[in-house]
Amino acid sequence: MTTETTKVVPLTCHGHSRPVTHLSFSSVVDDDQYYLISACKDNNPMLRDGVTGDWIGTFIGHKGAVWQARLSSDATLAATGSADFSAKVWDTHTGEALHTLQHNHIVRAVAFPNQPHPQILATGGMEKKLRIFDLSRSSSASSSPTNPYDSSSSATPPSYEIGPGVHGGTIKSIVWGPDRNILITAAEDKKIRWWDLRTRSTIGEFAVEGVVGTCELDNTAGEGSGVGGGVLSVAAGNSVYFFDSMRPAALIKSVKTPYEIASVALHGAQRKFVTGGSSQNDTWVRVWDFDEEKELEMGKGHHGPIWSVSFSPDGKLYATGSEDGTIKLWKFTTGPYGLWR
Repeated sequence: MTTETTKVVPLTCHGHSRPVTHLSFSSVVDDDQYYLISACKDNNPMLRDGVTGDWIGTFIGHKGAVWQARLSSDATLAATGSADFSAKVWDTHTGEALHTLQHNHIVRAVAFPNQPHPQILATGGMEKKLRIFDLSRSSSASSSPTNPYDSSSSATPPSYEIGPGVHGGTIKSIVWGPDRNILITAAEDKKIRWWDLRTRSTIGEFAVEGVVGTCELDNTAGEGSGVGGGVLSVAAGNSVYFFDSMRPAALIKSVKTPYEIASVALHGAQRKFVTGGSSQNDTWVRVWDFDEEKELEMGKGHHGPIWSVSFSPDGKLYATGSEDGTIKLWKFTTGPYGLWR
């Protein structure tokens, strides 16, 4: 019986004072260690130990809700997108903001390519523009030595836009595929689009039904076989969609559920996925069988919609972030792990 795996009490991470909008794990860095970053409407993204959920630090500087936060694979950098019309890139060791990237509207999505200490960042949001910033060309330090608050335009790293005019709605998520030349966006016009950075144009798109929730890559793909290998999971309306991220608009399967789904995460090796409910009446986490498309178990504990769900890079736990302001860690392996003894 696999049901034993999550009949364990989840760990609850407190600290945020407003709804948690997004969660993201790093890869496994050294000695089975990995990290978790959370975005929140309290303006203050937080860095945590991914295994225990222990607070490490808070990134201070945004003046508005933070909609998305991501770590570089090696966890040396963090990127955040905010309602203060900026994206920021942070040093995770010092907590210092290395770059502030000004936009003309709310930034909803940020993404690093999957490489150590990345030098480029993709951003998107309510401007409906997909932008690529070159972080190697500037630093906030160059803004003005006399006035640290004067971030003049010369300090902003150069950027270029990809596919002007194509997105018909707010860009809610950006995913950098296993191939660094390919980017995937999910927008409020209910389209998932594949982009080639070399030609700066779309190479495929797929229309989903319903409001787009999360759009994320399976980050457990590194371990074991299974579905794995860069599967993109999208929550939209009552359905979840699974795509081969390497092949534009290649749908592996979609699963219609009886619930409104806000978030989804796939565990490719175990051939299971987890969904989070999107309404105040459905605050439950559900584990599903990928092949049989049936609900295996249900996790109670949150008191609001679950806007984000993500598996740890070793696949042994998953994290959920909710409107209720908490993050919960749920064990997804048999036997002891982390703080579960």
